[in-house]
Amino acid sequence: MSNPKKAREHWGTRVGFILAAAGSAVGLGNIWRFPYMTGEHGGAAFIIIYLLAVVLLGYPLIINETVLGRFSQKSPVGAFKALAPKSPWWLVGALGVFTGFVILSYYAVVAGWALAYTYKVIIATITPGIDHASVFKNHITSIWEPMIWQFLVMVLTVGIIAGGVVKGIQKWSTILMPILFLIMIILIVRSVTLPGASEGVIYYLKPDFSEVSGRTLLAALSQAFFSLSLGMGVFITYGSYLRGKDEIPVSTAYIAGLDIIFALLAGFAIFPAVFALGFEPGAGPGLVFITLPAVFGQMPLGTFFGFLFFVLVTIAALTSTISLLEVVSAWLIDEKGWERKKAAILMGLVIFVVGIPASLGYSVFSGFSFPGLNTDLLDTYDWFANSIFLPLGGLLSAIFVGYIWGTKKAVDEANKGCTVFTIGKWWIILIRYVVPVLIVAIMAVGIYDTLSK
Repeated sequence: MSNPKKAREHWGTRVGFILAAAGSAVGLGNIWRFPYMTGEHGGAAFIIIYLLAVVLLGYPLIINETVLGRFSQKSPVGAFKALAPKSPWWLVGALGVFTGFVILSYYAVVAGWALAYTYKVIIATITPGIDHASVFKNHITSIWEPMIWQFLVMVLTVGIIAGGVVKGIQKWSTILMPILFLIMIILIVRSVTLPGASEGVIYYLKPDFSEVSGRTLLAALSQAFFSLSLGMGVFITYGSYLRGKDEIPVSTAYIAGLDIIFALLAGFAIFPAVFALGFEPGAGPGLVFITLPAVFGQMPLGTFFGFLFFVLVTIAALTSTISLLEVVSAWLIDEKGWERKKAAILMGLVIFVVGIPASLGYSVFSGFSFPGLNTDLLDTYDWFANSIFLPLGGLLSAIFVGYIWGTKKAVDEANKGCTVFTIGKWWIILIRYVVPVLIVAIMAVGIYDTLSK
């Protein structure tokens, strides 16, 4: 049962909502995941497919989830219970909460790597000329070091969530997001002005469709879902803190736009420098933790720019961990009537414990792999979350609004208080037909392609 005595918190300003939601969208998905996936899937060819995924799938689903949250004024499980009472549709909300839970469990591990590297640069553990591959290997194969940094990330996240919607999430989002963009611009200026940087720009902007496969389509779809925080209950939860006067179509357009811009900017910060200094662009997660430290090591003032970069990655990660923990905490607050601090601390501890196998996936559990995937535990967590749970959650929420709750109710709710632009038939067509068909097709092709390797 929810607690009827306590009024629901709302965002202090529309800008606060946009920055908080954009903070959720702008994270490791843009800096860690997007560049290396671009490098592995044909440069600009992947970017084009990703942009199409955001426009045709991402943006309609952001509106979809935000509407469910604002109309119900509840987090994911409660939203579906309120809109489809005495039906099993609440399980879709539960899937979103579970997905956010799983993602945060391994996301905090990678965020911990970023925080650790920020510290390593400060204490001069990472210096020009060292074997960066060995440093990274030593870090991730250590038993205690990754877990300690993972724990520190969760402590920071719990502290912000415990502060509440306005004094916690909104306050820190409005501080961290401008810093994030400022650092990114500084790094881009440094990267594109290096001798030979033009080769990286050409690689980034010139599409190679010969590299496109079923795995590429699934990768672009999962990247759009992962980056935009779709299918994990974030926008339902954040939407539930909106007031009726807040304009959903334009606010969500800003959020999708900021996410795209930041992902593209990350590429301009990384690829020119990588090519200028003779490194390979498609290096998996190692691009961020092996290749780029080596790149910075060869730059003038490389230590300074390396420090800025890892501060950037850490902040981006933190703005996303905040939203993920808020989803699972809001479930306890709304459905079980828990006090916010208690919910944040308990879920933070549980998620930390669940993430320990991913943290130890390169040491204690290095020999373990899921049948058919042949990946380490962290990548296994990531594959299930991004290839199965996120698209499935998005698919079911689209079906719910399109065929169960009704697109008329959704359109009416979305257009409340709109002065800039509204949604209409185009959105209904996308959410009822285009989104479900594309998700099913791409999931099927991508999963088959992955498991048949």
